[in-house]
Amino acid sequence: MTKRFFDIVFSLFTLLLFFWVLLISWLLAVIDTQTNGIFTQERIGRHGVPFKIYKLRTIRTESQSDKKYISRIGQFLRRFKLDELPQFFTVLKGEMSIVGPRPDLPGYYDLLTGENRKILELKPGLTCLASIKYNKEEFLLQKQESPLVYNDSIIFPDKVRLNLAYYYHRSFWGDLVVIWNTVWVVFFRGK
Repeated sequence: MTKRFFDIVFSLFTLLLFFWVLLISWLLAVIDTQTNGIFTQERIGRHGVPFKIYKLRTIRTESQSDKKYISRIGQFLRRFKLDELPQFFTVLKGEMSIVGPRPDLPGYYDLLTGENRKILELKPGLTCLASIKYNKEEFLLQKQESPLVYNDSIIFPDKVRLNLAYYYHRSFWGDLVVIWNTVWVVFFRGK
């Protein structure tokens, strides 16, 4: 089975099965954030080509102070990765895969050099070994005195190492293991 065929079948099955969850989550995001409920952001894709990623909006802005914070509903959506459901449409479009390096902001993967640039030969994915390992990255960074320095010197290089290992050892069965581990982390271990 080719990876693209698997991506299409898995995405269609997931969207058909959980469309009602996506719809309810989107309505909650609309009401909660008082926006259209969709967050878009430019990320770096295959071969370093930028593309737009879509998520459900989880950040609310207080109108009086312009202070931004993750709402209670947003925390719930993030905890169970429901904010990521719109990315299955991006997989159907062919810009992402189910398993592959998570797409990052400009200024990271697009600046890789040498052997590390092999990561850019892969389509970005909804999940990967690095996203499993760093599924609590947001909380890990909050504990750091300098979150950006910690990310750039510790987390990002480790993600590159894990994604490069995936590049060399990827397989259909390996992808199934990554998917299973993602489900386990999100719904069972991540509590």
